[in-house]
Amino acid sequence: MWGIFNLTGQGWLQLQELGLAFVLSALVGVEREIRQKAAGLRTNTLVGVSAALFMLISKYGFMDVLDNGRVVVDPSRVAAQIVSGIGFIGGGVIFMRRDAVKGLTTAASVWLTAALGMACGAGLPILAVATTVGHFIIMLVFPKLITYLPDQRRTANLRIVYAEGENRLQAILVACTAMRFSIDHLDVERGSAQLPEEAQDLADREGQTVESAPSVVALTMHVIGKSPVGHLVARLSSLEGVMRVGSAEHDGSLD
Repeated sequence: MWGIFNLTGQGWLQLQELGLAFVLSALVGVEREIRQKAAGLRTNTLVGVSAALFMLISKYGFMDVLDNGRVVVDPSRVAAQIVSGIGFIGGGVIFMRRDAVKGLTTAASVWLTAALGMACGAGLPILAVATTVGHFIIMLVFPKLITYLPDQRRTANLRIVYAEGENRLQAILVACTAMRFSIDHLDVERGSAQLPEEAQDLADREGQTVESAPSVVALTMHVIGKSPVGHLVARLSSLEGVMRVGSAEHDGSLD
């Protein structure tokens, strides 16, 4: 039965390379599966084994058309196409959630899995194993090292002056949460008597007297987050009824 097929490039060596790609890709997939990522065990294993098979096809699949050097096959062309094509799978697991990008590490792991399969298919098992070890160092050791880095969180004391209205305080707090800022301290002042300058500013804006204009509220809060504070200031300034957003220390606008 097998005599009708050309078995060149289909021996134990190639099966071992496919098997190694299967094992290494599955190891990466298990780590991703435990972390409940979009691309888990099945996705990473399929990508790695498929990439290895592509490389083996590129190396051995055209032996029957080679005749005395008249046809030249460049296996690196298939490798380049795998690198380009895997971007579609990686791009599918990247998405936006609120104001943060999610899935970048998962997409990178899929890209790495494809590289592992290519290395196995190309007959470079030592490099494939070393890269797999590097993957687990990056995923398991690096997060612990990051905890020793200087704190990258941004903090600020903000003072928001706004015209009192229904759900406006809630809108401010929701805006902070949406931009992934936590509020460590909050203080509220309200009333024209306690805030005479702000009340006069609001009355001038509304074209009314201080007595007939809406009540003024000054909200002071300490915010903590990883995004630039200026982005939060811009977001709060755009909310309905907000008159001014500035630093609680200097009572001025933030850049």
